[in-house]
Amino acid sequence: MNNEKISLHGDWKFEIDPPDVGITAQWFSRPLCGDIRLPGSLQEQGFGEDVALETEWTGQIVDRSWYTNAKYDRYHRPGNVKVPFWLQPDKHYVGAAWYQREINIPVDWVDRRVILTLERPHIKSTVWLDGAEFGSCDSLSTAHTYDLGCVPTGSHTLTIRIDNRMSVDVGINSHSVTDHTQSNWNGIIGAIDLATKAETCFDDIRAYPNIDERSVRLDIRTRRVSLSDESHHVNVQHGETRSAQAAIIWDGLNGHADVTIGLGANAALWDEFEPHLQEIIVELRAETGVVDKRAVAFGLREISVKGTQFVVNGRATFMRGTLECCVFPITGYPPTDLASWERIFAICKAHGLNHVRFHSWCPPEAAFVAADNAGVYLQIECSSWANTTTAIGEGLPIDDWLYTEAYGILKAYGNHPSFVLMAYGNEPAGKIEEYLGKWVTHFKEFDRRRLYTSAGGWPAIPASDYHNLPEPRIQAWGEELKSRINALPPETVTDYSAYVATTDKPTISHEIGQWCVYPDFDEIKRYEGVLKPMNFEIFQETLTENHMGDQARDFLIASGKLQILCYKEEIESALRTPGFGGFHLLQANDFPGQGTALVGWLDPFWNEKGYITAPEFARFCSDVTILARLEKRVFAQSEPITARIDIANYGKGDLNDTNVLWRLLDESCAELAGGTIAAPSVRQGTVTEVGTIHVFLDNVEPMRVRLIVNVDDRSNDWDLWVMPDAVPAKSSSSVVVTSEVDEAVRVCEGGGTAVLMLEPSQVKVDSVTGFSTVFWNTAWTRNQAPHTLGILCDPQHPVFKHFPTDSHTDWQWWELIHGASAMTLDPMPTDLRALVQPIDTWFENRRLGLVIEALLGRGKILVTSMDLHSKLDERLVARQFRHSLLAYAHSTDFEPKIVIQPTDLARLII
Repeated sequence: MNNEKISLHGDWKFEIDPPDVGITAQWFSRPLCGDIRLPGSLQEQGFGEDVALETEWTGQIVDRSWYTNAKYDRYHRPGNVKVPFWLQPDKHYVGAAWYQREINIPVDWVDRRVILTLERPHIKSTVWLDGAEFGSCDSLSTAHTYDLGCVPTGSHTLTIRIDNRMSVDVGINSHSVTDHTQSNWNGIIGAIDLATKAETCFDDIRAYPNIDERSVRLDIRTRRVSLSDESHHVNVQHGETRSAQAAIIWDGLNGHADVTIGLGANAALWDEFEPHLQEIIVELRAETGVVDKRAVAFGLREISVKGTQFVVNGRATFMRGTLECCVFPITGYPPTDLASWERIFAICKAHGLNHVRFHSWCPPEAAFVAADNAGVYLQIECSSWANTTTAIGEGLPIDDWLYTEAYGILKAYGNHPSFVLMAYGNEPAGKIEEYLGKWVTHFKEFDRRRLYTSAGGWPAIPASDYHNLPEPRIQAWGEELKSRINALPPETVTDYSAYVATTDKPTISHEIGQWCVYPDFDEIKRYEGVLKPMNFEIFQETLTENHMGDQARDFLIASGKLQILCYKEEIESALRTPGFGGFHLLQANDFPGQGTALVGWLDPFWNEKGYITAPEFARFCSDVTILARLEKRVFAQSEPITARIDIANYGKGDLNDTNVLWRLLDESCAELAGGTIAAPSVRQGTVTEVGTIHVFLDNVEPMRVRLIVNVDDRSNDWDLWVMPDAVPAKSSSSVVVTSEVDEAVRVCEGGGTAVLMLEPSQVKVDSVTGFSTVFWNTAWTRNQAPHTLGILCDPQHPVFKHFPTDSHTDWQWWELIHGASAMTLDPMPTDLRALVQPIDTWFENRRLGLVIEALLGRGKILVTSMDLHSKLDERLVARQFRHSLLAYAHSTDFEPKIVIQPTDLARLII
């Protein structure tokens, strides 16, 4: 037996083949002229074409305004080409490329089969040795291996053709191939090596753990080159004392053995809390000795479902997941080294996540190893998003390819305990129920070590073990301002129990969140590799041209705070639902494609953006999470603050003898009230009510209070607001309050002070304002509302003297922003900034306002486009803000500096 490998990393000869003439011209029989290094891609080494208006991308472009809108004309010119819909490669190339080098077969490999392994070529590889072809492979998920047979010792010419056109259309938006995320690169990025095999060798070894018996059954498959009477058997060894043997039963050239071996009564299980791994040494023996040997790593892990919940090793498990969409800007392709994946999974775990869905792609081997070590549950998909350019179940090549790809994935990665869930891919089109029903049923019968579902998104079919469905959530695609977060007052009571009652299987809600944040332009300098943020450069340039360039960092932080507020309610809504299966967030780190979807609280490099840390996020997203059910966020002074405290316990075991410590703090962190609740036992796998807080606060000023609840070393918090029962009566004044522009102008031209309270319906709206931040992004959603990312204000400004606020949107602003209309201030003086400034979508960067102040004629004016007059006896926040606004207008602090004209006001209204 000889397990020696020869690495082929290093310098290769190379040529690109744009006209695709290499096969006809037999380039495999002549020396290639150029030079390149492998592993790597040709794009990252400067090969390919410059990006131009005519570049043919791999990926759907929904918003085609870059091609048609005159505002982008300057970005079409050579030397200044900048696309807004994804990160832009330095070079672009789709087609065939040829790689060639000399290899040397050592003397001790004589009469042994030589195996060439290419880890993660992209996409289709074809191999020639000394001009003889050895076939092709187009897997997007597993290594391409070629049996070169018995190669004579000495020097030989190895030629590999890589074609990154889709030999099978898996969907141009699939993250396995698309320019939306990783880019459609050409090359080989993982291990490239030669190894030897005996004529008889292992083909596959599947480990089937049994946690009850603390044993593992090995399904061992072998192969031989020719028929023989020679007998073979396998020897299985675990540690120094446990072993088993079995004879190979041959059926022609294929052999099989089935071996079960005990691991000891105390063998440790594998899960998210204690990811213990086991290793078995398996030897294939002939009469002459050992002919093949493998180390098989696995975990004692079983996953199943019980009703609507997942069960791992008998323990109810809530999937707290994020997507991984193959976003790697430095290289433009995924890493194949262990350290990179260890870092990613460590960041996920630090944020309280235990699950990662690989959206329409399958990661390399190193990702599975890192997830095994970290205790992360993976959903793997067959590198397909069969939509837009293709469909399944219609007799297209993808139908057969998906079976071949799934077999390859299960063979290559099936022993990894982290590999717990599997789907065909994402959001399919075609005859989906019929095709996927058969696909799921087939692979459930083929390999039951994991659970299977049809697809990410849809359909829900009887064959699936669980569902990925785009519900329930607090905002769905197309809901716009009709969603719960935008249409209904804030509360923390809503859960999805009614939804759970309608199903008999676990549901992992599909791609929830999608809450955007303003671009971080400081991030631009971090793109030191093959992909560049030309989209960010466009957005930064338009922001500066619209006279707000100095506000970019403030926009980032303010919108980021709102983004986290939205994600917190999204996650807590799911966690407070008894019997729910879990969620897939879209997503922890930014998604740079599909028009630029800045939905991450982490940047594309998995770095923090500066407005939340991992421990802060994990307060509301963890295996044990404290929850408060509040029917509202704003309370009148005379009413009690009432909150029911729940604990969602998906930890290692029951929580017994637990004390719940609660406190209400004011803005200076002084304690206003507090207490302890002796909690009942909280069973593992449940959401349990542990007590109720009911307290009056004796205050007369509007204030924000923070409810903090601690259970042992766990903590969570919620911001609430207390408003006075009444505001001071209006005193006589020269300040005129009106909703009529003409009257406001007359007052100001006469030297008076006017407060112009525009009806939101009067305002000429260019950017639709909502409470939440932008959902996904306005380009890919065809301009779905809201178009804004929250507000920015200065809490120290005297207009907020009687209204508690931070610099960003928080829940008390819901009542004011709901139904409001943002004023477009672009025609006004360039140095005019709103006191309450909505942050516009970065595709437009309009200067907006909900409250402005200015000099007009010989007078002064305050203008607001929020509803500050209707039902003020019911709308405590609107009443209080109106009081604060008018108090400011009456005060000596009201000294605006910017001059506007009557025509500026006229432009604001319809």
